[in-house]
Amino acid sequence: MSANPQTIDINTRLASANCTDALTRVFKALADPLRLDILRLLRTESFGVLELCRIVSVRQSALSHHLKILAQAGLVSTRREGNSIFYRRALLLTDDPQLAVKQSAFAALDQLTLRGELARGVQQIHDERSEQSLLFFERHAERFLEKQELVAEYANYRDTLHDLLDDLKLPKQADVLEVGPGESPLLSELTSRFHRLTALDNSMEMLNRARSALTQRLGADDTDHPVEFIHGDTRAALAQNLVFDLLIYNMVLHHIPSPRETFEDCAQLLRSGGSLLLIDLSHHDQDWVRESCGDLWLGFTEQDLDAWADDAGLTSGQRVYLGLRNGFQVQMRVFTRTDSTTDIN
Repeated sequence: MSANPQTIDINTRLASANCTDALTRVFKALADPLRLDILRLLRTESFGVLELCRIVSVRQSALSHHLKILAQAGLVSTRREGNSIFYRRALLLTDDPQLAVKQSAFAALDQLTLRGELARGVQQIHDERSEQSLLFFERHAERFLEKQELVAEYANYRDTLHDLLDDLKLPKQADVLEVGPGESPLLSELTSRFHRLTALDNSMEMLNRARSALTQRLGADDTDHPVEFIHGDTRAALAQNLVFDLLIYNMVLHHIPSPRETFEDCAQLLRSGGSLLLIDLSHHDQDWVRESCGDLWLGFTEQDLDAWADDAGLTSGQRVYLGLRNGFQVQMRVFTRTDSTTDIN
């Protein structure tokens, strides 16, 4: 039975009109300097409304209006972080009729350097997030491991983590860095695998606790498993021109002000062929962990991690997801530097 030509014509006109309306919304959203600034700020990072207000110096009501226009055009999306809403650039889907226009707009924006006042505003937000995290560790260092294990007990994912380490097939002489080891047993377990270990933490209190925990587990007289301890963040390691075959972030990324910058730093710290092993929470909505555990981020989506890795030149590899009985999910990801960029050393 053939379709009615008149019905086909009506459907075609409706589809064309809808496409035109959608395209109009995109061009309208792009036809404003402030909205273009917002899209540049959200290139590989997410910000809350109040954070964006401070960066671009615009009242919340006015900014919300601009964000609504961008959202209606499919250029930004929202993500709930507990009681807060964070904005990021929308993920562009291949079946989006306006895909080519949006890709071209984003590509053109990404070629522009962020203006000085905006870059300084972003840095101030990062600094405040970092200070918030450091203050938490200074106040709660004594009970941090206990608090952390309320969310994700190390024993629940230890075996899987070691399976991933086995799969990397790294030699004992590999250079390995664990960021933010704290009092977790992982650092001492790594000493049986690798002879050249480094521990990095920007909290001196937590770094001292990591050193003390290692001594307790291995013995004060143990000299066969030396570990170098460095106070600072990844920039401190970069300043020392250090390079590694493996970087490990075990439940640390959600405490870091800018995960995107962390991926960029990791790419520079890795030798070609080196890997980043990331263990963290999948995105969740249990806001109580901010106060109890000092979390800056409520986990991460797979898309977030893939985008940051891709921008940093890292290739996504093995991925494992472990659901926990308390409602959280642990994700374990491996990212590898496969480019031919010249190493620092």
